[in-house]
Amino acid sequence: MSNTPATFRTAMSAPKFTLLCNLHNCRAKLSGFAWVTACSHAFCDQHGSEEFSRTPAICPACSSMLSGKLDVLRTELAPSEQYKAMVLVGLRPETVLEISHKALDFWTYQVNQERLLMEYSLSRAGGQVLQMEKFMIQQNQSKELELNALRGEIASLKKVLEEYKRKYSEVLERLNEQNRQYQKLQGLLDSLRMHTLGTREKDPISHSFTTGLVKPRSPHSSPSFLGSEGDRFFSLGPENNKTFFQFSTPTRDRTQTFIKKN
Repeated sequence: MSNTPATFRTAMSAPKFTLLCNLHNCRAKLSGFAWVTACSHAFCDQHGSEEFSRTPAICPACSSMLSGKLDVLRTELAPSEQYKAMVLVGLRPETVLEISHKALDFWTYQVNQERLLMEYSLSRAGGQVLQMEKFMIQQNQSKELELNALRGEIASLKKVLEEYKRKYSEVLERLNEQNRQYQKLQGLLDSLRMHTLGTREKDPISHSFTTGLVKPRSPHSSPSFLGSEGDRFFSLGPENNKTFFQFSTPTRDRTQTFIKKN
């Protein structure tokens, strides 16, 4: 067992490994029949039949020219017991070992290729993760800058709002002060009106002559201070054809002159 080749130990270390189609856009698990090449690639029965029907055949995985008669074979992955019992019968032991060694090399190559592919996929995914992390960091920084700008704008707007509140308070205080002054002036005006009305009631004649605010009256009506008796006394009926001023004005001597002659 110590003389077992390293490739055999590698192949035996992955007993659950399943061959996959080496076509990059397929990657299906191989079962039933498969196509194997001299360049150690394997393909599913569908894609192998399509690719290797052309002449000359070219490996879809590595683009190797497969011009030999046995460079491409369609093989059964799970042969019958009778086939396994008879396929190597009659061959020399060294030939059997050489065939087994080549078969194990094929298997080891497939395992290593899958491992490298997984590592590449993992590395690629790691690179994408790093790119996403950088992108997220940039986005976070950008959003943080925008957030800081918005915070500054909010602080500025708060200052403006406080200034408007202060001005509003000042205007409101001035308005209240003017309202108080207005109420005070209104009270003084009401007091003056009451005083004026009281003065009119006490002395309507002097008030009328001093203010000049005498309401025009009809020629046939008497002054307001004489009441209803004045209409009778100063009526201009047929029996009393003199006016007020003619009646109340004393007669003068027509012969008396205003200027005394020397």
